[in-house]
Amino acid sequence: MPPPTGFDHRERGDGSVVILHHGSVATVLRGGRAARFLAEVRAGEPQLVMARWTGNYRRGNERTAAEHPRNSRPRR
Repeated sequence: MPPPTGFDHRERGDGSVVILHHGSVATVLRGGRAARFLAEVRAGEPQLVMARWTGNYRRGNERTAAEHPRNSRPRR
C-alpha cells in the first residue's frame, strides 16, 4: 500500500490546527488535541500522522474485511 500523500496542516493564531487534504479542510484540532498533534508531527512522519488523525488511513482493506464471515449478514 502506498504511503498517504496530499496532507498539509496550518497553525492558527488561536492555537488551533487545521489539517488539509488536497486543499480541503479535513479536520480542525483545538486545545490539547492540537498540541499533541503538533508534537507527533514534529517527531514522526507528517503525512502518516495527518492521515491517522483525520481517519483517512484505512484504504485498501475494506473489501477484504467486508467479505469476512464474521462481518457478513445472513440473507433472508
